[in-house]
Amino acid sequence: MKRMVFALDLADDPAAIAEYEAWHSAGRIWPAVVESLRDSGLENLEIFRTGNRLCLIMEAPDEFSLEAKAAADAANPQVQVWERLMATFQRTLPWAPPGQKWLRMQRIFSLAELGGERKPRP
Repeated sequence: MKRMVFALDLADDPAAIAEYEAWHSAGRIWPAVVESLRDSGLENLEIFRTGNRLCLIMEAPDEFSLEAKAAADAANPQVQVWERLMATFQRTLPWAPPGQKWLRMQRIFSLAELGGERKPRP
């Protein structure tokens, strides 16, 4: 299993942020979008927000391919309409290459990889 983390900004506008969040609620996210995520093999996907900065966490099997997911999304008209709608709220990070929205983050620390024993809670 692998975990990938991405970052993206939203328009710095409280109303737009609220609308973006509403689109991601269980009652509004399009079934075709959810189906495309599940069909790609993702085990889980979560989006977190602070201010207008988003953090997306994907958990997928080791054989998961971002390239295959991108190709499947490009071939899915409903996902493309969703992406265009979401782009009205999203702002690329200043250091993003042209045409790239979500940027993969580099892990710089892992407590689990330090080893040692977990201390019991009092």
